[in-house]
Amino acid sequence: MKKAALHNLGCKVNAYETEAMQELLEKNGYEIVPFHDLADVYVINTCSVTNMADRKSRQMIHRARKQNPDAVIVAAGCYVQAQADMGELDENIDIVIGNNKKKDLIRLLEEYFKEDIPEQMQEVIDINHTFEYESLHLSRTAEHTRAYLKVQDGCNQFCSYCIIPYTRGRVRSRRPEDVTAEVRRLVEKGYKEFVLAGIHLSSYGIDFEAPCDEAVDYRAANMPGSRLLELIEAVCSVEGVKRLRLGSFEPRILTEAFVKRMAELEPVCPHFHISLQSGCDTTLKRMNRRYTADEYEESCKLLRKYFPNAAITTDVIVGFPQETDEEFAITKEYLERIHFYEMHVFKYSRRKGTAADRMDGQVPEPVKTARSARLLELEKRMSREYRESALGSIQEVLFEEVAGTCDDCGTSVITGHTKTYINVHVKLPADMSLEYINKICNVKLEHLSDDGEWVNGTLCG
Repeated sequence: MKKAALHNLGCKVNAYETEAMQELLEKNGYEIVPFHDLADVYVINTCSVTNMADRKSRQMIHRARKQNPDAVIVAAGCYVQAQADMGELDENIDIVIGNNKKKDLIRLLEEYFKEDIPEQMQEVIDINHTFEYESLHLSRTAEHTRAYLKVQDGCNQFCSYCIIPYTRGRVRSRRPEDVTAEVRRLVEKGYKEFVLAGIHLSSYGIDFEAPCDEAVDYRAANMPGSRLLELIEAVCSVEGVKRLRLGSFEPRILTEAFVKRMAELEPVCPHFHISLQSGCDTTLKRMNRRYTADEYEESCKLLRKYFPNAAITTDVIVGFPQETDEEFAITKEYLERIHFYEMHVFKYSRRKGTAADRMDGQVPEPVKTARSARLLELEKRMSREYRESALGSIQEVLFEEVAGTCDDCGTSVITGHTKTYINVHVKLPADMSLEYINKICNVKLEHLSDDGEWVNGTLCG
């Protein structure tokens, strides 16, 4: 029995694909071992969203080679897709698997092992001309209570800073019946919460040729996001689905009809990620984002109209080419006004081959660092304030794991999340703690932890 080790870098879509490749290996007789152990095959699912992601991808490839010089090193995903396109592949890689070919992992390994003196094998295709969704499936996930579902791949947006449309290709969507079949399998395994993930989730279904059912008003009107809304409805209708979260939205699909219908679906959690990047219209235009700051704000107002106290999170890029102090100040004031629950703050990273890389006015690194620090400080304050606003309320918590046990006092701490994704800690007798894992219970939220990162609570009833 050969041993295989896997390492994932990057987004939830990558994580899903890594778990699917692990299942393929297990079904074909491989023993899965930790990445730091000695293995016959190392699989690294790479990322290329930033320069740091590129560097980490290279480091993991080199670490695998160092751990076992005789192992087969498999590198998949965005980083190697981009490197192959530029003819700059790392010689430490034995098998290169581009996006949309990860399902062929076992075949490629078998072909490689058959060679007497194997050379680097590449399975990298022109994904920009591939219009078929790659068929990968899961029957379980690494998490015990929450399952991520990859339902869409590729992106047609071409934001000026982003390499992903070049490494992932055009929009490709998974058929809804395939998604719901996987949901049913996972429900049977005990999963209660599901997250729909995609490279550009708002584009789900735009590649489907079949017309929408005109008997339903929002479809007849060809409403933006209608196919995604169909999928949300389909997943929510599967018996046993208690919670549904969405990976990320674009403001353009958050119409009143769309948000109103989501609010009518009980499993949909009032926790939404809407990608922003900047609160300044001139910066958004240079980024080639297809909305204005006012349009984005209207989307947030709609969500809060139909989901009171909705937890809204976002991404922000600081130091984009030509960003002035005034533009940054406009963004900071805007972020404070929207008052996000959480923000992911990124310093602009130049990506070779993108429009932004060729722009004049690249912002010095110390300026990016200073602006990032100011937004991270703001994020910490707003996040704490959101958690504080929930204190005293009774909310449903899906418990996920035992975080620790106190041997002296005989208690354990179990943790889980509310529908708004507030992390909650509850103390229980140690001999009872495991009984609550993967159960949804009412909890009174009582006080914040010292660092404000989570809420301590007590069970009700």
